[in-house]
Amino acid sequence: MTMPPRLRKFMLTLHVTSSVGLLGAIAAFLALAITGLTSQNAPMMRAAYPAMQLIARFVIVPLAVASLLIGLIQSLATPWGLFRHYWVLLKLLLTLFSATVLLLKIDLIDHAARLATETVLPQADLHEAGLQLVVHAAGGLLVLLVPMVLSIYKPPGMSRYGWRKQFEQHSPS
Repeated sequence: MTMPPRLRKFMLTLHVTSSVGLLGAIAAFLALAITGLTSQNAPMMRAAYPAMQLIARFVIVPLAVASLLIGLIQSLATPWGLFRHYWVLLKLLLTLFSATVLLLKIDLIDHAARLATETVLPQADLHEAGLQLVVHAAGGLLVLLVPMVLSIYKPPGMSRYGWRKQFEQHSPS
């Protein structure tokens, strides 16, 4: 099943928008995480973690889900296919991995936001949580840059399934 050209372009626009938005939201999250971790200004530190919680729940998670679902729909409804090219499958796996790690870290993000709002700021606990959030946000950003590069360069290399499908399409019946 393939999409008509107009729908394919619309879906591509949605996918690029959600993916680029996701990268930008993670970059903003990372900036806040670094600020929360390194700032000596208590009000700044207290503000960073609840802001990260909002960005994670209401921007990053929806964009990650949208990027993943739209990418999956596109791969299944376009000639690129999900299993025909290694780079398409790698994009899916990296995005799925990043989304899974994100969902597993939501509790840590919530915990850091709660710590930041306590009357007496628990510096050691907040530092530990902040350090984990910086590492995971930076790692997530780097991991999600790989699918972007793969989308631009589209490296050659078809899977066995892709070769078989291509052979079936070009062989006379």
